[in-house]
Amino acid sequence: MKTLLSGLRLARPIALDCAMLGLLGALAFLVTAPAMAAARGACERPQRLRFSFVPQGRDSEQQTALNPLIDELREKLKMPVDVVIPTSYGGVIEGLIAGAVDVARLGPASYVTAHKGDPQITPFASMEQVEPNFAAQRGVSAVYYALLVTRTQGPYDSVASLAGKVLALADPDSTSGALIPRHIFARQYKLQLDRYFSRVGYAGNHEQSVMAVLNHHADAAFVASTNLSRMISDGRLKKSDLRVLWRSAPIPFDPFVYRGQLCADIRNKIRAVFLDKNSLRVKLTLDGLRATHFVPVHDADYRIIRELP
Repeated sequence: MKTLLSGLRLARPIALDCAMLGLLGALAFLVTAPAMAAARGACERPQRLRFSFVPQGRDSEQQTALNPLIDELREKLKMPVDVVIPTSYGGVIEGLIAGAVDVARLGPASYVTAHKGDPQITPFASMEQVEPNFAAQRGVSAVYYALLVTRTQGPYDSVASLAGKVLALADPDSTSGALIPRHIFARQYKLQLDRYFSRVGYAGNHEQSVMAVLNHHADAAFVASTNLSRMISDGRLKKSDLRVLWRSAPIPFDPFVYRGQLCADIRNKIRAVFLDKNSLRVKLTLDGLRATHFVPVHDADYRIIRELP
């Protein structure tokens, strides 16, 4: 598998990389091992809660949107809540498995990967949002779509026209930006991405994949419909800039998860904060994320992802 496209760069490290997350997890284990040995089966009651999220594009904006929710968690849990900003999907997954992250926003595929590594990682909430630009049906929905896009002004008007061209994917653990293309799309067209395209690379996140196409570093990209809609709403992209050549079936939206090792009262309070429809802070976060509601979810909701070949 070819990795990074020429002219593309991975998302800039902001806080902690995968190695640092792993180190934190190892240190946390060494510190807590004696107590755990003394009280096997006891739940975990951390002095600080660590919250993270998979990269979506402008992660400083995502963090800003989440800040009111973080403040609400601090107040209701009566403990400090630290935000851990990794450099990749894998950083969040490893952080959760290692115990260096307690609560996180994952993509559907990254949740399935994390759950395989630690079955106690539990999804408890997702979002509903209005998809104004690329949804099959407009309105409030808890699903999104993987889209294969190219430049409207370019020469490509079909999947066949992209044979031998350059393709951008988001991240190896991205649902719409890697998993769906490599399985659903490839099976539908009876091809292998790495053979069909002359080069396949990871841009780091969906927005960088879009910019790779617009800047002629890639001929096409698989991206999430929600990311495109947000770029359009923010004025960074016009719908007319891109041509959609393929659309997936609906994909369940991003789950928020927590580590099941946390004590039940902590998990219950976290869930209650997200699902509180009367909280002004929660509403501010939803507005910042272009969402309308947090909704409860369960592991079974992501079976469609787990059962992909």
